[in-house]
Order: sequence, then structure tokens, then C-alpha cells
Amino acid sequence: MAHESFEDDAIARLLNEYFVAVKVDREERPDVDEIYMAATQLVAGHGGWPMSVFLLPDGRPFTAGTYYPPTDRGGLVGFGRLVRAVHDAWVDQRDLVERQADELTSALAREVRFIDHLAPHNASLDLGDVRRRLRDELIGRVDDEGGFGAAPKFPRPSFVEALLEFDDEPARNATIRTLEAMSRRGLYDHFGGGFARYSVDALWHVPHFEKMLSDQALLARCYLRASLVTGRLEWRQVALDTLAFVVRDLALDGGYASSLDADAGGVEGSHVTWTRDEIADVLSAGDEEAIEAVLRRWRIERLGSFEGRSIARLANGEPFAVPASLRAAYDALVAARRARVQPSRDEKIILEWNAMLATSFLQSGDADYEARGLRLLHDLEKSHYGDGAWWRTQSRRAFASASDVAWLVDAKLDAFELTGEDAWLESARDAARYLLDHYWDGPVPTVRSAHVGGGVFSQSDLAGDLVTRPKEIFDGATPSAHAVATRALARLALVLGDSTLLVVAQRLVELAATLLVTSPSACPDLVAAAGYALEGVEVVVPGPPGFVARHVRSMAMPRIVLVTGSGASPLLEGRHAGLAYICRGGVCRQPVADVDELDALTRESVLSWPS
Repeated sequence: MAHESFEDDAIARLLNEYFVAVKVDREERPDVDEIYMAATQLVAGHGGWPMSVFLLPDGRPFTAGTYYPPTDRGGLVGFGRLVRAVHDAWVDQRDLVERQADELTSALAREVRFIDHLAPHNASLDLGDVRRRLRDELIGRVDDEGGFGAAPKFPRPSFVEALLEFDDEPARNATIRTLEAMSRRGLYDHFGGGFARYSVDALWHVPHFEKMLSDQALLARCYLRASLVTGRLEWRQVALDTLAFVVRDLALDGGYASSLDADAGGVEGSHVTWTRDEIADVLSAGDEEAIEAVLRRWRIERLGSFEGRSIARLANGEPFAVPASLRAAYDALVAARRARVQPSRDEKIILEWNAMLATSFLQSGDADYEARGLRLLHDLEKSHYGDGAWWRTQSRRAFASASDVAWLVDAKLDAFELTGEDAWLESARDAARYLLDHYWDGPVPTVRSAHVGGGVFSQSDLAGDLVTRPKEIFDGATPSAHAVATRALARLALVLGDSTLLVVAQRLVELAATLLVTSPSACPDLVAAAGYALEGVEVVVPGPPGFVARHVRSMAMPRIVLVTGSGASPLLEGRHAGLAYICRGGVCRQPVADVDELDALTRESVLSWPS
């Protein structure tokens, strides 16, 4: 529609004469997108982009739709005719338009606050059963090519991480099949690192070539954890190569850009696809044997399946790491590809996605990336906080969302676990206070009054331009604000030994308990977060972070937090450096010094909750 309608002189004149046209960047204002996408679904019966919504001056929607051709075509109303009709209705049938806006806005408020209308779950919540139900749903959805649904296929790292909880053959097979397919086929960029947005086919072969920072951060975390759980070193390499792409191609002063476009020079995928002749031209100084090996390894076909060009993907049996015999050829191809016209870059530094990335850096086990994670958090403090508010991007045009702030709390806790420095803990506590002050609905729970409050709004109370304030409960391409807030507040409560803060996290679980029990695959990140709130385990290692603390961080066990350093956490009081204390529910075991015993006792503590 941008090319067909908005750049059409006649339609542009109509829009400018009759309307105030507002183009929304849905990455900068996800709250606005969420509200009006819900309105579009209510009006049209389906959603999608492009999305055109017609509003009253106060922001109430009264009609909406997705794609409109410039003129009537194939049973679709032309955009020019629609614009005239809406204007005529506004002039001649104002009362009808107002009534329609009232009805739609009322329905919209219910739609975007689904959690407020959930029936309470009156039985005790059995998280072990919820996790098993989630596992069964995912096993039922996974297909032979990996992934959890029909084309277009989106990577869902939270689904994979849910399956990593289980060591049975179906869960292992689903995990292996999915992670192998995503990293060995066309979704992964074999000559540049990083993952495309999604696959347009069911084979993970042809991607939509756009690269989003959020995908890189979440998939790097997923592959890192999968490597720790399974011992597969190639998955760790996938993660590190993905982070290397981010550092090389997305780094800006003060943070990381949000995405790279799918096309370059106006041609989709031209910067990443190959022909056999192009390979031969780059490697003309090499021997024919090397050229044939390259064509074979990366499946560069005579007639490629993407407009005659090939998308690099690994042939069966080829290792993920480039063989030494092909390293020179690979380096030459990388250099040749970088000499092509490159895609444009969206240089918004989104707080949520950068905090997400910081957690990946900090969990990488690589000293250079860990240092980058700490620097990134320092930079975000400077660029995204000002005038008493957190902002979603460095432009400070839009207030931070609840997800922005919750991810920031989570990342600062990772920084504390890495360094043991109380400054990170205090900073996380400040951000958590901000979250509760500006996003919490109603009274904040306390130990004496635990069942009050309606959870977190997606947007701050400082934003006064919304027709209604949504709450995000369903997990999608990124975790919901409800899930991230639950995890962040529960982790902070465990590290601080703060029972009041833990009650807040538990209230978030309580509000969503019916959804957890009936549809866990709709909220897999919340399933994981609930584990911290209801079953969290603290591993306390006093003193400067050393071998034992590093070992705890490499254990990849769910639902544990590390308390280390010599600071203010009450869990460190009276504890001796060099020993590890495993605590759960306010009760600590005898300290241990041996890492094998630590592993066994931690595993027992994590798994021994009643179910």
C-alpha cells in the first residue's frame, strides 16, 4: 500500500484534505499497534499488516481493515473510494460514526485486557503438571522438519527451552530436529551469521531475509542453553556466531540497531543469495576441487530455488564449523558478499531488545561478550533514562513499555550474577520500583494482602495518548510483558530475600493460573517464569565470583538464581567464602565445597517440589 496508495498523488491529496494521517512505527509504539490491531480483528475478523484504522479525534477507532488496493479490484474496495466514503460518513452520519466508535471501543477494552476476564483458578497450581501438558502440546505440534506449525514458520525459542526441561526421547528428538533445521538450513545466514525473521516455507529453506535484533538475542540464549543441557558444542558456536553478527553489523554508539532490511538495492535477498557462476568467479584463483566442495557443502544449485539463485544451507553430513580445507574459500566468499550493496538498517535502539541482547552477552560464558553486556547496560542508562522516565528508544519520543523495563531488571540481575557487585542489584531494584510505580494495575500486593492488584499494563501511566491501556498476556515472537515481569520480579525477590516482592510475582502467576492450566502453549514464557515465583532455588556463593560461581552459572538448570559477592543480600550474611549454600523457601542445606555434590543437591532441590 505504501507504493500503490500512499505515494499516489490523488490518494495522498484526499488523505491530507480529509484526515490527519499518522504512520505508526509499531516497534517504537507496540502498545499503539496492539490496540489498533485488536480493533482491526474485531472489525474485519482478521488482522495483519498493512493495517489502516480510522479514528475519531480522541483516538477511538470506528472502522479498520488491512490491505486495500488503490482502486476496486477482485472484490476488494479501493482505498480511494474507502477514504471518500469514510469522509462522507463523518460529515453526513456523525451520530452513527460516534455510536460505532463507542461500541468498538467498549469491545476493544475487553479484547486487549483478556487477563482481566479470566475465570479464577481455585485449585492449587501444579506447575509440574503444567510443564508436562506444555511438553505434550509441543510434541503434538512439532513436525518432521522441525518447528511447531505450518508455513510460514517462525522460530519459537521459548518452545524449545520448554522441551529442554525433559530428557525423554520425543522431547529430545523435537529439540534436536528443530535446532538443527533452523541452524543448518536457509533461516540461518551461513556466510554472515544470525537468523532471518522467519521461513516462508515448511522446510526452513527460503527465509524472509529481514534480521531482527530480538530474534538474534532470543535465539542466541536458546542455543547457548541447549548446548549446556545437551553438550552439543556446535550449538554454542551457532550462538556465538549470531552474537558476532550483531556486534559486526548492528552496533551503534550506545547500543544496537533493531533490524536489517530484507532487501538490498531494492532486490529481496540479493545480498545473501548465490549462483554457481558467482562462486566460481570469487574462487577463480582456486582449484576446481575447492569450488566443487563449496558448491556441495552449501548446496549452491545450478538452478536455485529463489528466483534462480541459491540460498546457502548445509548439505547432509556437513559439520557446522567450516572445515580447515575450505576456510580460505569461505573467507573469500564472505569478503565478496560484503562488497555487494548491503541492506539498510533501522537504527532505533530499542530498550527491550537491547536488554534482551545484554542477557545473551552476559550468559555467553565468553569474557569479551560479557564485558560488552556490562557496557551495554551502562550505555542504556545514559541514553534511555531521562526526565525521571525510561524511554523505549534513544530518541525519547515514546515511553518505555512494561517489557522494556522488565527486561532491564532481568539483564541487571544477570550482571549481578556475573559480577557479584551490589550496584547492579540496587539498579535492578530501582528499575523494579519504576515498573510497579508506573505499570501496576491497582494496589500492590503485600505479604498480608497477597491477592490484590490486576497485574501490569503494557504501557506506562505517563503515556496519556491511548484510548485504553492494554495488558499483554500471550507470548509471541517475544515473551509477553506479563511473563517477563513475573520472571524479573521473582528473580529479584529471590536474590534479595524479599518476601513482599515475591508475593507480587506470585500474584502475577495467580492472575494467569487458568491460562497456564488450560493453554500453556499460549504462554510458555510465563510457564518458565512461574517456576521462579513458586519454586525458585537460591544458590549462595559468598565472596568474589570465582570457580564455584562460574560453575553455577554454567549449570543450565531452570529456576535457580545465584547470589554471590560480599554485598547487601541477607542471604550472604554469616556465610563463608569458598562454600555454596542451596536454599529453597527460606530453608538452606548444609554448605558444600565440591562441585559434584553441588550439582547433585541443586538438581534435587530444583526437581523435588511436590507435583
